[in-house]
Amino acid sequence: MAQALRFYFDGDADASVRRLWRRLADAGVPSLAGRPHVTFAQAGAVPAKTRAALRDDLRFLSIPQLWLSMLTATDDVLSLTAVVDTELLAVHSAVHDVLAKRVKDPVGRYLPSSWAPHCVLAQGLSPAELIAGFTALHPVGSIQVRITEIAVVDTHTGETDVLRDLEDAR
Repeated sequence: MAQALRFYFDGDADASVRRLWRRLADAGVPSLAGRPHVTFAQAGAVPAKTRAALRDDLRFLSIPQLWLSMLTATDDVLSLTAVVDTELLAVHSAVHDVLAKRVKDPVGRYLPSSWAPHCVLAQGLSPAELIAGFTALHPVGSIQVRITEIAVVDTHTGETDVLRDLEDAR
């Protein structure tokens, strides 16, 4: 079991990522399903008390917009990587301040100074699929993202615990 802290996109950004998924499918590259998102943290488990503390802290954070603009290929994954700025890093750091020593088995690539914020477009690709996917999407342009929901998601069952709904705050 793994649980991920995911930041979900507004309708326009969601639709833009889904268009990219369709372009991949049209090129014969298996793409993802579900809701487009950026993962801020992942661990074996995020206990209820930790979620409550995170829910409280998230109320006071100003969540910046993201710009997804760099098409990247790493190992067997094709992603759109976000432009990193101090506001985004501050939110990421604040999240990890709450999670530190309170989660089981944190995943290293999401920890501060290791994290590269990105939206996965396709994964588990062969080298040929990676090349075909990159070719189908390049140049990708930029997608401006407004975060509308933050949730802890069980990556196996899909069970979701919404920590903050930013649409309600508007």
